[in-house]
Amino acid sequence: MLIPYTVKPRPDTGLINSKLGIWLFLASEVMLFGALFSSYILLRVNSVDWPVGSTILSVPIAAFNTVVLISSSITVIMAWASLKMGNLSKGRMYILITFLLGLTFMCVKAYEYNTKFHHGLFPSESTFMAIYFTLTGLHGLHVLGGMIVFAYFWGPGAKMWKTEPEHFTNRIEIVGLYWHFVDLVWIFLFPVLYLL
Repeated sequence: MLIPYTVKPRPDTGLINSKLGIWLFLASEVMLFGALFSSYILLRVNSVDWPVGSTILSVPIAAFNTVVLISSSITVIMAWASLKMGNLSKGRMYILITFLLGLTFMCVKAYEYNTKFHHGLFPSESTFMAIYFTLTGLHGLHVLGGMIVFAYFWGPGAKMWKTEPEHFTNRIEIVGLYWHFVDLVWIFLFPVLYLL
């Protein structure tokens, strides 16, 4: 059984089903992170002794992670562009690089968490640490989810290229939209938690 509008756009929206679905999903994610950011703002505004993030957190480490994630957004675009031009091997190479950049981000974040725990900074330490671990932990889960999808499309999912190259290319575009959202969330997290 064929599912319609996986390659050809829907006549009512002009989008393929998966693109419409990812935009709806990302709208729900905006609400989730928007609620968490709003909570952070309310907690911070009403606190008299809120710490400056840069006194507790490592700005150079977070800046490095920001560069890593922005670079991964570029590589996922390169993967999609390579597939659009019909070059599977180059597309897979960029998918792998994107995955490795995500892995780098997660390893650096694990190092950062380990350092905090070593210095006795746990979520129960303060409201700031609780919101820090909540926001960065949830973001990390989203990075991990994207990495799992990239690993699938680099490995067994790449078989789709032989039978449905356009559908496969569309799937990389969809996971790329998700990945850009994850990167955008970090671009907000970095200054809010580490610099302000």
